[in-house]
Amino acid sequence: MPRVEIYDTTLRDGNQGEGISLSAKDKVKIALRLDELGFHYIEGGWPGSNPKDLRFFELIREHQLKNAHICAFGSTRKSGVAADRDENLQQIIRSNVQVATIFGKTWDFHVRHALLTTLEDNLQMIEESVAYLKQQGMEVFYDAEHFFDGFAANPEYSLATLQAAEKGGAARIILCDTNGGRLPNEIFDMVSAVKESLDVPLGVHCHNDGELAVANSLAAVQAGAIQVQGTINGYGERCGNANLCSIIPNLAFKCQLPSIPEQSLAELTELSRFVSELANMHPMNNQPYVGGSAFAHKAGVHVNALLKNPHTYEHVEPEMVGNRRRVLVSDQSGLSNLLYKYQELDLGLGLDKEANRRLLEELKELENQGYQFEGAEGSFELRLRKAFHGYQEPFSLENLKILIEVRDGTVYSEAIIKINVNGQVVHTAAEGNGPVNALDNALRKALEGFYPEISGMQLNDYKVRVLDEKDGTGAVVRVLVETGDGHCSWGTVGVSPNIIEASWEALVDSIAYGLLRQENKDDIDTQKIITGVFRGKC
Repeated sequence: MPRVEIYDTTLRDGNQGEGISLSAKDKVKIALRLDELGFHYIEGGWPGSNPKDLRFFELIREHQLKNAHICAFGSTRKSGVAADRDENLQQIIRSNVQVATIFGKTWDFHVRHALLTTLEDNLQMIEESVAYLKQQGMEVFYDAEHFFDGFAANPEYSLATLQAAEKGGAARIILCDTNGGRLPNEIFDMVSAVKESLDVPLGVHCHNDGELAVANSLAAVQAGAIQVQGTINGYGERCGNANLCSIIPNLAFKCQLPSIPEQSLAELTELSRFVSELANMHPMNNQPYVGGSAFAHKAGVHVNALLKNPHTYEHVEPEMVGNRRRVLVSDQSGLSNLLYKYQELDLGLGLDKEANRRLLEELKELENQGYQFEGAEGSFELRLRKAFHGYQEPFSLENLKILIEVRDGTVYSEAIIKINVNGQVVHTAAEGNGPVNALDNALRKALEGFYPEISGMQLNDYKVRVLDEKDGTGAVVRVLVETGDGHCSWGTVGVSPNIIEASWEALVDSIAYGLLRQENKDDIDTQKIITGVFRGKC
């Protein structure tokens, strides 16, 4: 069975996405991870465009890659400049890589209005640039920029540009949907037509401006392309590039076509999150296959069917791509959602339908008041354990006072709390850069003598949502807190017309749940942590 080559351009095209700026060291880390997973080609950047890309090519030479070839990107020679004197081509050679990927103009409109040269001159630029790099001992991939738009406008000339690259000795010709506006049937037809006219193996490079980059890439493969270019998480210019985190499993599971090694498929979710972390981008929950919501189920009817057979509402098993199934609890939940949670949390609870129904109604009423347990499963588990498992809170509040003082134009916040820990009353105070920060500091100060592990817990995120804007400053607010311990993170929630009360509720749950995790750590195996017995993101 033929293997589809995976060409990753996250380090170059993905880095052009808005809000993304990978350092040279970040690029090396990503390249090493891609190599480890068996990616075939990794485009490191454009060495003639900026010092950061030059630095990457210097750093990556210090590593011996096992699977991937590093590619340097650039353009064909400039009009009127000989290939051996073109600085861009010289920079590609100096990058000391085995594979050069150069792009050229395929659309006659671009040749006349962007390059400002003749159609014949453009053909010579393509052929001579490819031939020169090949003479230097490099494998040359030719990216036919704007190919599909150019082919639709002037198929004879677009095909002539590809033939020029073939004549120059290109090892692959990559057909690019640079503007991202073509449809899958158009891609299929045009790739099929080109395949009949060329002997060089074809690849495809699609952008996502029509939300079709993945579909277009698959259509190209079905028409005969053997290489797919794309980025992790679909990062890239404008609306992004074809998302390799979707393309790779689609090739494997839907098209029965191998690409990266089969064992690497289960690493895709981790890879997606690893790259988003280095890119300083929030993971996209609704991303197919690897997103946090890809296998999340909310409706009671769906969960009822899942308990009987997961295939009723899942097109593949989440573990195949390293993801996990999640069942959410909300006002749309049924008893099946609670049953699933009992099993997932390994609580060993009896199925008293009437008690379950009362708890379900209570949860739905809390959702009606503004609670949201989808992003606060720590708070949900605490409620479940309180209701059925004899859970006792590790401390209780006796008194709380917040002081706000404006002094010399500066606002000072202080929290004074009195809490009861196993019958011992602790009375303490702490300052902070705001009332919630002061509250958090005071709570930790009071508890760390009893629970030293609290020092390892840190607040990762704090969100406030006004639930009914028309009530103005008197509106009910929902506070969502995310806390982590360096291994996992968990969410908790508080709701009140008073933002301090809502914050306190979320903070208390965050620490109580963290202590619960520590208390039960020895009683659960690592695999259960990973797959979500404790509902944090691990």
